[in-house]
Amino acid sequence: MLGIRLVVAAVLLALVGGGLFWFLTRPERLDLATLSALPEGAAGRGELVFWAGGCASCHAAEGARGEDRLKLGGGRRLASDFGTFVAPNISSDPEDGIGAWTTADLANAMMRGVSPDGRHYYPAFPYTSYARMDPVDIADLRAYLATLPAVAGRAPDHELAFPFTIRRGVGLWKLAFLSDAPVTAIDETDPRLVRGRYLVEGPGHCGECHTPRNLAGGLDKSRWLAGGPNPEGKGTIPNVTPGGLDWSPGDIAYYLETGFTPEFDSAGGSMVAVQENMAMLPASDREAIAAYLLAVPSHASGG
Repeated sequence: MLGIRLVVAAVLLALVGGGLFWFLTRPERLDLATLSALPEGAAGRGELVFWAGGCASCHAAEGARGEDRLKLGGGRRLASDFGTFVAPNISSDPEDGIGAWTTADLANAMMRGVSPDGRHYYPAFPYTSYARMDPVDIADLRAYLATLPAVAGRAPDHELAFPFTIRRGVGLWKLAFLSDAPVTAIDETDPRLVRGRYLVEGPGHCGECHTPRNLAGGLDKSRWLAGGPNPEGKGTIPNVTPGGLDWSPGDIAYYLETGFTPEFDSAGGSMVAVQENMAMLPASDREAIAAYLLAVPSHASGG
């Protein structure tokens, strides 16, 4: 009799535990008030959001130049400690890309990491930064993406090992690491700092590479922008706080515009594509980024 009771108790505990896991890991979309307030979007403004967000850096073909940077067929491989992620097709193709998506679909993907069919996206897609974006910017981006070429063909699947193949578990990761709150406190009366923080912490997703990560792959915000190991496993990413970047505001803005450092060196590695994106922004935005980077807490490199 005792044995039967233990079995029943174990089954009940398993059911409760499974139900709790299912509840805690459910994909959460944006609230209806936010979605209903989304405007139609303006493609002209969306182009700026496109470059600020670095969409071409992951979703265009590796080495793409000129107009080919606007062909967003995906396929680029992003190696990590958790496996290899493959950037999807986000072109305007209605079958293989996101041409059939609504603005709400894109907003949920970028700000909540949830697909139109209700699945979690892996955080190789930097929605932990995009969560801080203005939904109006996403509506504008959606309008601009619709003007870009349709590219046929789906990108290959991610190459992940168990247990990372279980997308539902990403819901637990989100509970710990997904937040739309600003990372750093700034002088909110300074519009340049406000804009710089928005660009760096939001669409620019600079912290995704320039901030060290913990064992779970979450950003260590106590060492925000302090640099550390390259998430893709090759070399290190530099410290861009005042503790590691001894540049003037003009030096930073000029580097983002041209790719040249004060030491007459030039951008290299994955930063080349980032710099090319930043060069497409107005000078005032590059100056705002510079002002923000010099205002964040100083850290020693890598810590």
